[in-house]
Amino acid sequence: MILPFFCLSQLKMVSFADWDMKQNQDPKPTILHIYTDWCLVCKIERFTLNKNQGLTELINEKFYFIPFEAEKTRELITFQGKAFTYLPNGNSGIHELALALFKDKNRPVYPLWIILDKNQNLVDYHEGIFLPEELEKKLLEISDW
Repeated sequence: MILPFFCLSQLKMVSFADWDMKQNQDPKPTILHIYTDWCLVCKIERFTLNKNQGLTELINEKFYFIPFEAEKTRELITFQGKAFTYLPNGNSGIHELALALFKDKNRPVYPLWIILDKNQNLVDYHEGIFLPEELEKKLLEISDW
């Protein structure tokens, strides 16, 4: 009996602490993927992204990829020279960095994609689902700079 299997590519993920060090050694554009565990669109998007081998290879080769769970990440994060902390609110909360990154602080939209060039300048801000073909097109434009 032959069992079917899915070949999922593996994204190389970087923590904020590692990113800072890596960025100093080998500057590359960066993708911040802000999500929550409860967001169904985020889960579907992650599965779809990992299923796309070409896109995964492009990200792994030419970008740093930082996944950021906005409501469960509790550690202190230093980003672009500023320190950000977790803001508890009863049994839940949100990370201060996530709030800083959202355009509308009162109504965050998940997932949020932020793409920075190798000098940490904003290149793209995308709220909601980022279809793999759209993401790949944007990343190819950036990787050619």
